[in-house]
Amino acid sequence: MTRTILLTLGDPNGLGPELMCRWLASKPQISERLVILGPESSLAVHAGRTGIGAPWTRLPHGALPPDAQSGLFLMEPDGLQDFAPRPGQFSASGGMAAGLTLSLACDLLLGRDGQFGQSGQPQAIMTCPLNKAGLQEAGFDFPGHTEFLAERAGVGPDGVCMHLCGPKLRVSLVTTHPPLRQVPELVTASKILHCLRLTSGYVRALGLSGPVAVCGLNPHAGEFGRIGDEEARVIVPAIEQARSEGMAVAGPFPADTVFKRAYDGEFPAVLAMYHDQGLGPLKLVHFGEAVNVTLGLPFVRTSVDHGTGYDLVGRDTADMGSFLAALELAHRLTERG
Repeated sequence: MTRTILLTLGDPNGLGPELMCRWLASKPQISERLVILGPESSLAVHAGRTGIGAPWTRLPHGALPPDAQSGLFLMEPDGLQDFAPRPGQFSASGGMAAGLTLSLACDLLLGRDGQFGQSGQPQAIMTCPLNKAGLQEAGFDFPGHTEFLAERAGVGPDGVCMHLCGPKLRVSLVTTHPPLRQVPELVTASKILHCLRLTSGYVRALGLSGPVAVCGLNPHAGEFGRIGDEEARVIVPAIEQARSEGMAVAGPFPADTVFKRAYDGEFPAVLAMYHDQGLGPLKLVHFGEAVNVTLGLPFVRTSVDHGTGYDLVGRDTADMGSFLAALELAHRLTERG
């Protein structure tokens, strides 16, 4: 069976269509079945500028080609055939297009009965950026891709773990986007353990070895209880439980030193307690080339690690690094899976 990866355009007025066309202009060799999802009109804007024509084969809504057929395909969600692009501009119509596209992707990934893994279904999805405000303004009540996919897949927001990776640093997050004052109450032993299970499995899927490093919540990882007790009360019990399940886990470590150790190769991944604790170091060394991975879904999901970039659309200056890395990682994970 030919491997199938879905490529969503995200907000069709953002960078997604431009990055897709610039990639196609490089004449990549395609040996699997790649299906672009989104309005063709938004691709046409950039296809004309890059001179690629229309190198895809149109598919009817919801109908994938035969399993053995490889190549590049395009499927438009119902309702977007007359979509009028507004490149570089925020609009509710762009949010509607992003939501309809993601809904179609879920239908293809999960099938009519909502189950993944059946014959002929895609194995992975790579998403281009959408605008969260536009998505919600269009009536899709989700903070973003992760929550949308988690609900449709039946795992819920607590069943997934946000992970970002670059060539040398890989970071998972226990919490994602709450206000900082809420973080301590959201850092629970059960959530840490769940993220450790997912991160350990991901590390093994990449063929990497060594323990996953766990950050402390407080400065100096609590300084033996002198700067908060969350390490001893919450984090250490989760680590001990993970070890009892056979996982290679180390910590908790002070966050101001553990990322240097991971960068130097001592740890294949780091589990951070909150957003900026983990992503500050990662983006310092991998800005423009990192990939967002949602762990815990029944299918592979990778994404560019940047926003819609309305101000860059049409200038052909946006960095292609994250797009290319997200596509390569989707290939790698489906090959191993």
